[in-house]
Amino acid sequence: MQFPGGMKEALKQVKRMQELMEQKQQELANLRVEATSGGGMVKVVANGREEIVDIELAREVVNPDEIEMLEDLILAAIKEAQAKSKELAQREMAGLMSQLGLPNIPGLGF
Repeated sequence: MQFPGGMKEALKQVKRMQELMEQKQQELANLRVEATSGGGMVKVVANGREEIVDIELAREVVNPDEIEMLEDLILAAIKEAQAKSKELAQREMAGLMSQLGLPNIPGLGF
């Protein structure tokens, strides 16, 4: 197999791509998305790596007699935050792939 510019140039390009991917992953860790449920009474914040970084509950939603409802609201907000985070990461990685002149292949685990 022949590499334009030789093997040394191909390895340089791979190293550069790895550096850009690592940089993008760090950027994603610093980006935030928010999701709410219960009319805004439960708010969940995730970073661009699908990690939950904050949960806020309005006082009025905390009722010991309605724990199941609160659990459902929290779970709904978490799922929405994770979906938004995944969408954000896919958009960001697609931009990186385009910048590198590579095809964007969904599902590569970014």
